[in-house]
Amino acid sequence: MNKIEHIGIAVKSLKDSNELFSRLFGEPHYKIEEVEREGVNTSFFKVGDNKIELLEATNEDSPIAKFINKKGEGIHHIAFDVIDIEAEIKRLKIEGFKVLNETPKKGADNKLVAFLHPKSSNGVLIELCQEIKE
Repeated sequence: MNKIEHIGIAVKSLKDSNELFSRLFGEPHYKIEEVEREGVNTSFFKVGDNKIELLEATNEDSPIAKFINKKGEGIHHIAFDVIDIEAEIKRLKIEGFKVLNETPKKGADNKLVAFLHPKSSNGVLIELCQEIKE
């Protein structure tokens, strides 16, 4: 793993949270994107070399809606940048981590993504991200 790619925060209202985090960081978000397959709208902020991703559910069945209903708003996941996501998935499986999706899928911000189950990483949902090269 190269670095923390971003920290994902589940929010009830992207509009309200964009206003809040814009005031907090002193800068507006730089991108809003829908990931229809996951039932989520995302918003990204740059904070120095780091990124914060806000996630708002677009339907009641989305993972974000379920997370908020169970735990409330807050940190949802930590994403790590990787060079070869498929090799990293294989390595982590050998190390005993439970991978939620063994085949990477297209996520927000031009990334291929895969997730590790929180039960195998001390309660933290881990996202692996690889930049899509076009």
